[in-house]
Amino acid sequence: MVASWSASASNHGAAAPRAGTPISGTSVDALTRFGLIAAVAVLFSISGGMLWLVGYNYDGLFGNPATKIHPSTYLIVLLLAWRSCASGNPVGHIVHLADRRPASALMAAISIVLLVVVIARQRPGMAGMIDTFVAAALLVLMLSEDDERTFAGLQTVVHVVMTANALLALFEFATKTLIFPYRLDGVAFTTDLRSSALQGHPLANAMVTSIYVLALLSGARSLSMPVRIGLIGLQCAALVAFGGRTAMVTTVVLGGCYLLFQGITKLRQGRVNLLGAALGFMLAALLPVVIIVAAYLGFFDALLERFVSDSGSANARVEMFELFKHLELRDLIVGPDVDLIDSLRRINGLEQGIENPIIRTVLYQGAFFTLLLTFGFVLFLFEVARRCHPGIWLPMLGWVILINTSESVASKTTLLTKFVVLALVLYRPARTAFRPVSPPAWSGQAPR
Repeated sequence: MVASWSASASNHGAAAPRAGTPISGTSVDALTRFGLIAAVAVLFSISGGMLWLVGYNYDGLFGNPATKIHPSTYLIVLLLAWRSCASGNPVGHIVHLADRRPASALMAAISIVLLVVVIARQRPGMAGMIDTFVAAALLVLMLSEDDERTFAGLQTVVHVVMTANALLALFEFATKTLIFPYRLDGVAFTTDLRSSALQGHPLANAMVTSIYVLALLSGARSLSMPVRIGLIGLQCAALVAFGGRTAMVTTVVLGGCYLLFQGITKLRQGRVNLLGAALGFMLAALLPVVIIVAAYLGFFDALLERFVSDSGSANARVEMFELFKHLELRDLIVGPDVDLIDSLRRINGLEQGIENPIIRTVLYQGAFFTLLLTFGFVLFLFEVARRCHPGIWLPMLGWVILINTSESVASKTTLLTKFVVLALVLYRPARTAFRPVSPPAWSGQAPR
């Protein structure tokens, strides 16, 4: 192998890039590029409500276990298998990806091991392990190949789908008609008129939209400022239609603090664009008028009702701690009986969910399981953040706040995969790296 590589290097050395040549990323084959773009499009635009219409019971408790996995997850796994086989050395390719993104590989390994444990112990959460953690980790591994054309296509898909999602949400809000309502085993929640748009559950929509707005503020540098302002306005209007109180407050508080900090920084540096400042003052003057008119027309009525009556959500966050009083230390470490937890939930009025991922995982899987998964999860997020430009702290902070207000990643969800796509695609650093000098023939290592 060393000899063949040496011969290849000597034969093609003239065509190889010299040290100091700017790189544009690793090139992937057309099928992998198209597949990744299609997988992200399916991830962001196909909800459980849509899948039910074609006989795919994704959100239900019953039915074929194969339908409990989102189609985007199947696409990601198939693409990884294809890319590994096309490389000519499947095992070597996987090792190469794991070397580039070790925390993602660790997250995938931990999730798969815990998946086996869940199956062996006959506990709930099998599909959750695959859709929530394995899919996100595998996608980050595949995106580590750093193909510029792939990332350009992914940026376009994200902006187009999120814009369509917001427009559909506003249409549903205006007409009081849900096109793809959230369903559980085919039963639509007709009493909940919050917009479901392309992503299914209103709160999932609100969380993704909130992160997208924060990303538009401090990321998405490929977009012009007028386009970003227009998209932010559209997405904020959609947030009202989704009725996510925590998402709305998080967006306003974090976004407002970020804009204030940026404004003060610009003033201190003396770099003020007069046209931009004039436009900002005009928008600031018009904003109260727009809000007053929208409130008069009843645009905020549904959101205000959510603040006045939270359907027991705040009480649920208090009652969930009462469950620990009925458990022994051994149960907390290895996980109590599932039937006991379900009974306690019904007694304490927590049928709709335990609104914190850590509490939920401890109650169903045990503290040891939770600690191991949290360790991998934190390292995974840290690795994702390292691959982004510094503005990633804003949506990352919003993400950490929002996932702790519901079951989120403790149950089956594609939210984590969506978040890493938004982070890696909209916070992609400028390509300023230089190609390293090719190693000597005797090293036995191909250039990375």
